[in-house]
Amino acid sequence: MALITKAVRGTGDVLPSASYGWRYIEDTAMSVARDFGYHEIRTPVFEHTELFQRSVGETTDVVQKEMYTFNDKGGRSITLRPEGTAGVARAALEHGLFNQALPIKTSYIVSCYRYEKPQAGRLREFHQFGVEYFGSAEASADAEVIFLASLILKELGITGVSLHINSIGCPECRAEYQKALKAYLESQKDGLCHTCLDRLGRNPMRVLDCKSGECAKIAAGAPVIMDYLCGECRGHFENVKGYLEAVDIKYEIDTKIVRGLDYYTRTVFEFISDELGAQATVCAGGRYDGLTEQLGGPRIPALGFAMGLERIWIILQGKKESLPDPPRCEVYFISNGEQARKRCFAIACRLREGGIYADCDTVGRGFKAQLKYADKIGARHTVFVGDDELKTGRARIRNMETGDEEEVRLDSSLYTVLYNKSIDRQLADMAEMLNEASES
Repeated sequence: MALITKAVRGTGDVLPSASYGWRYIEDTAMSVARDFGYHEIRTPVFEHTELFQRSVGETTDVVQKEMYTFNDKGGRSITLRPEGTAGVARAALEHGLFNQALPIKTSYIVSCYRYEKPQAGRLREFHQFGVEYFGSAEASADAEVIFLASLILKELGITGVSLHINSIGCPECRAEYQKALKAYLESQKDGLCHTCLDRLGRNPMRVLDCKSGECAKIAAGAPVIMDYLCGECRGHFENVKGYLEAVDIKYEIDTKIVRGLDYYTRTVFEFISDELGAQATVCAGGRYDGLTEQLGGPRIPALGFAMGLERIWIILQGKKESLPDPPRCEVYFISNGEQARKRCFAIACRLREGGIYADCDTVGRGFKAQLKYADKIGARHTVFVGDDELKTGRARIRNMETGDEEEVRLDSSLYTVLYNKSIDRQLADMAEMLNEASES
């Protein structure tokens, strides 16, 4: 019988064999962010469409081509979030967070939706870890956010990533730049693709982000925004570089980084991997000082970034040493007889309450099948319980890796035995790591 349906194109399932790795990425990112004072925020997966039209920009590809927009049963235009920042800014304004002591630091893990051509590292439903920092116009805030992103990547064991930074100035100096850029692109428009010809009249800076080979050649000769920065924007960018150098963060100035969303101002940055091919950006962000004002609130300086979890997962799959071992069953109880089966079930449940990964048969397997299953799932230990064990209250626990056995009582003391074995294993792993470090 054929399947009724499969996953929608551009979406993916995270199966149990991979979910532990995803959880490791998410927990690591959240943990590092907490050390910087960022607190989790959760926003709806859909918003009123005008939120994204106003914040992301009506001339962007995201709004024009990629958003999942529909009318609900009340006739309201609703959009699945294409990115996380706008929803967080809306929530902060709606709930009066800016009446609290500034800065406000938030972090989140969200699913986002864009109708793009699916490929490795780019899906129509994708997931991001992000942070948003509200309430500081200082360059030190820019450097903190960038350092946070670099530390998360470091903690995950991701190497081969370079930081690219740029400043796209404020609305005033950017306006002067756009005049010069448009004049240059007008002189080269015969070589531009159809998409960039459309961008030329509405948002010429988008041309610099085009992946077309011919457009990229034209963009290489375009005026550089650094030459048009006003004094304040230039000073801010110099201070950002100074703070990055103070914490030994290496960077490259990349004048072609303009970001794809209209709300960005001044600092923009990307962390680019050498292991991902075309979709090489694993983290991107910048400053958006005018966003809250565009949404009808006070002008609150702000900045943040988003980190693509699918792309990080692709990198870590090629670096198995950077991933923790998946969770393994600590002890599997093999029973023989109905009374023994109930006793094993009760003991396993008590161990689970104590934080031990324990399991037992719940599908009616025979003795040999239970032993085979315990080996198949990689159980570290097994305990056989039959009539004799029920009478004496004692059994033998077997180490499935070494074959060693020892006698244990079938009561709460079993928790202590397994806990100590777990601690011993952790100490052994630490000793092995120290030995490797001393030899290298």
